[in-house]
Amino acid sequence: MGNRILWLLLAVLFIAGGMFALMNPFAASLAATVIAGWVFIFSGVVEVFAGFRAKGAGAKIWTVLLGLLAIVLGIMILGNPLGGMVALTTIIAIMFLAGGVAKIIMSFTMEDRRFLWLFLISGAASAVLGFIILTNFPLSAATSLGLLLGIELLFDGAAALGMAFSRDHEEAVMA
Repeated sequence: MGNRILWLLLAVLFIAGGMFALMNPFAASLAATVIAGWVFIFSGVVEVFAGFRAKGAGAKIWTVLLGLLAIVLGIMILGNPLGGMVALTTIIAIMFLAGGVAKIIMSFTMEDRRFLWLFLISGAASAVLGFIILTNFPLSAATSLGLLLGIELLFDGAAALGMAFSRDHEEAVMA
């Protein structure tokens, strides 16, 4: 089976997953929260093992402690996925809002003003998204992660589709 077919299969999988997530954002938000919980646990375990191999007592202690913190966070998210969904949505909303404000401020410090409007629009969009999520709380917590996941999967599917029909698909390694 050639790379083109693999890229096409990946595109179909991403697009189907994105459509499912957009049609059922609550289920997608819950799935994203559970996946995040498992990622925290897995990364925490890896970090603890890496901490025991670190050189120096300070590096060892901090790495193990951060790994244990990630494990505890993952267990807390999996123990209460709805609470985890609210926490993750809050973090994302704050990141959007802060990132948007930072982009707006940065746009006015640019020396080359030709593309200032791109930074302004990007910053405004991020800030508005963060504001919308925060002002629709807690309702937005039930669907925001799923909507973002759905949009991401659709764009990933479009990129995979583009790769399948480009000449680069022969050299590209599956992501």
